[in-house]
Amino acid sequence: MNDRHPLPSPDDEASFKFSPDMMRDALQEMQIYRAAIKEITTKLENLDGSFEVRFEYNPIHHIESRLKSIPSIIKKLRRLGFEPNVENMKKALHDVAGVRVICNYFDDLDKLADMLLAQEDVKLIQRKDYHKNPKPNGYRSLHLVVSTPVYLANERREVMVEIQIRTIAMDLWASLEHQLRYKNGNDRPVPDDLSYRLFSCAKVLSEVDSEMQYIYDEIQKLNGREE
Repeated sequence: MNDRHPLPSPDDEASFKFSPDMMRDALQEMQIYRAAIKEITTKLENLDGSFEVRFEYNPIHHIESRLKSIPSIIKKLRRLGFEPNVENMKKALHDVAGVRVICNYFDDLDKLADMLLAQEDVKLIQRKDYHKNPKPNGYRSLHLVVSTPVYLANERREVMVEIQIRTIAMDLWASLEHQLRYKNGNDRPVPDDLSYRLFSCAKVLSEVDSEMQYIYDEIQKLNGREE
């Protein structure tokens, strides 16, 4: 993910799968998803600023975002057994708009999620806690799918956004693991012994996360700043 998410062009590979009218509707819908990303990002930035004022600490290290491309949307819809069209995109896909929040410590994950979900106009659709219950491969993160209102010229739309909340260590592992497995230009699966080494790296980084959290908490106690 990154914070640049240009609207897909009608010349994108696989865009011919949409009729011209359907492509126009898709591009309009993508603009709405872009607005939803801005809504969520602004809310998170405001929460981070509020936390800094109250506790002299920023839980968010940085925020990334991405807008799924139309070829990727078509590919995923077909993989799920849906005809590629705008209505199915809105109904079946929760990750067209994505925001990734990188936090400093693992206690920040739940704090930030709770503060965001406490807002009246943010509705939780789905929560998957791979932070407390890691995937078998070692992947750790807190995933939320939320809906947020986007106000258009003549209507209010509820738009879904997928939010991934990770520590710096979790993001390091997830980014490199994804690159090693899927971006190495090789379609062959990663051998079992190397998969185990990747899992071991996730475990080590989890231990680092725990240790850094402990050190941070102890320093807060020494400074009389227990939260």
